[in-house]
Amino acid sequence: MNIIPAIDIKDSKCVRLFQGDYSRETIYSDSPKEMADEWISQGADWLHVVDLDGAKSGNPDNLEIVKSILVENDVSIQLGGGIRNIRSAEDAINSGVKRIILGTSAVEDHSFIQNLCNQFGSEAIVVSLDAKNGLIAKNGWTQESSISAIGLAEELMELGVKRFMYTDIERDGTLTSPNYSEIQRIVDFTNLPILAAGGVSNLKHLEQLERIGAESVIVGTAIYEGKLNLSDAICRFQKT
Repeated sequence: MNIIPAIDIKDSKCVRLFQGDYSRETIYSDSPKEMADEWISQGADWLHVVDLDGAKSGNPDNLEIVKSILVENDVSIQLGGGIRNIRSAEDAINSGVKRIILGTSAVEDHSFIQNLCNQFGSEAIVVSLDAKNGLIAKNGWTQESSISAIGLAEELMELGVKRFMYTDIERDGTLTSPNYSEIQRIVDFTNLPILAAGGVSNLKHLEQLERIGAESVIVGTAIYEGKLNLSDAICRFQKT
C-alpha cells in the first residue's frame, strides 16, 4: 500500500483546510517546494498535490510550483484542482505530472473524462469521489451534487476510468478516522485501485485501510502536525 503525502497549495503557500473549508486554513509553509523536498527526503516517491486556488477558480493557478518540484526531484506527482479542459490536462501532463485528478469535471462533463482516458490512457487519470453528507461535492467542495459516490463511480467505469480516490470531506483535516465503511463499499463495488483520504491520523488507521484493500492512502494533517511519522509509515506499509 502506497503512502502519499499531500501538498495543498493556496496563495502560493502550503496549507491544510479543515473539512474543505477555505475559511479554516492552517499555513504550514510559505514554500510548497520546501515541503515537497522534506517529504521526499523521508522516502516519498509520490506526492499528492492539490491546487486549491485552481479548484475554486476552475483553472490551474499553481502549475509553476509543481514544475519547480519536478525539476529538482525524482518524484511522481498526481495533481488535482482546476483541470477542467483538454488544454489544462495537457499542460499538466507535459509538465511531467504522472496522474491528473479530476473532480468537478467528472460530475459535469462525462465526454471530457472519456476523451482524457482515450488521449492519455487510463493510468494517467484519477477521479476523486469527494463526498459530503453522502453526496458528491464539486467546485472546490463548495457545492453538493445529487449523485452518490457509488453512482458516479459506476457511470465513469463505463467510460474507461480505472482508478478512483475517495475523500470523506467531513473527516478531511480532522484527525478523527477514515470512513472505513464507505471506502470498503467503493473497493468492493469497483474492484479497482482506490486511493483513500480523509481522517487518517495514526498507524492503526493505515492498518485498517490496508486490510480493506486500499491501494494508496493520502496523508496530510497527520504528518504536518507530527501525529504520524511519514518515514515510519512508508517503511511499514510501502512495498520496495
